[in-house]
Amino acid sequence: MNNLKKGILFATLFSSLFFVSCSNDDDDDDLVGNWIKKSAFDGPARSSATSFVIGDYAYVATGYTGDVYLKDLWAYNSNGDYWEQKADFTGVGRSSASSFTLNEKGYVGLGYDGTNKLKDFYQYDPSNNSWTQKADFGGTGRYGAVGFQAGGKAYFGTGYDGNYLKDFYQYNDQANTWTLVNGFSGNKRRNATVFVISDKAYLVTGVNNGSYQEDFWEFDPATDVWTRKRDIDKDTDDDYSYNDEYAITRSNASSFAMNGLGYVVGGENIKTVWEYTPSTDLWVERTAMEGATRTDAVGFSINNRGFYMLGRVGSSYFDDAWEFRPQDEQSDDDN
Repeated sequence: MNNLKKGILFATLFSSLFFVSCSNDDDDDDLVGNWIKKSAFDGPARSSATSFVIGDYAYVATGYTGDVYLKDLWAYNSNGDYWEQKADFTGVGRSSASSFTLNEKGYVGLGYDGTNKLKDFYQYDPSNNSWTQKADFGGTGRYGAVGFQAGGKAYFGTGYDGNYLKDFYQYNDQANTWTLVNGFSGNKRRNATVFVISDKAYLVTGVNNGSYQEDFWEFDPATDVWTRKRDIDKDTDDDYSYNDEYAITRSNASSFAMNGLGYVVGGENIKTVWEYTPSTDLWVERTAMEGATRTDAVGFSINNRGFYMLGRVGSSYFDDAWEFRPQDEQSDDDN
């Protein structure tokens, strides 16, 4: 082969390799969704906090700074984009607590105080900025459990008490009692996450003995029935097999729901975002979280707006806050 032909061949191969490399690097640029940096959290940076939403406000409580187990409470005004400190949580400081909102009041319980796995339980009334201790949780003391309210019924379930758990209990605020709910046939786990759409709860992710959990469940409180949905692992026979980057399985993630869709964000060593459509039982990847990779963050939605904040990576703890707009094009101008 003469030198001219060798030069043409080399240039062609180089151009092809360059194009493939650029195409792979630009994969993330093809994803839809934009993250907007919001007012930083006014309290100490922390991980493993818990949150509940009442009206236009999100309330963030407890957590761990790396040195101190916290018991402070902060309210985020989503319209004004600012924070206000409220009355301290009256239980002991803790991390990995669980919470829900029921009948315009917030509830916080469970967690870990550095020594004990907890089962105490408290109600927050925003009308008079006060806490009241309620009946202890009906199951064992634990941390890393999920809490949610759907269809006017509130629940705590799963978590870790020295054993990985899969039980669920419903709380009756009128009687101040807990009742064991039967029928969940999914795997045991801790550090899962739940989002609620149209009065149904969706339980996803989590870890059991070092293994990320792949089963995904829908709970209908009207019938007390759990229905298994499509697993979230990468399966060559599944609808996701075309996507080499498929990675929904994780633990310590956060989630929220907006406009009839669910979102799972972040987790251990991962910052990808996946959007779930209940009508099709399918997931679509969205723009990854634009702040630092983190675990044990807080996620919630207020009036169909999704927020994600706090958390840690290693021994670094965060106090930044972000809003996700899933239909917007990604932009670096607002972060």
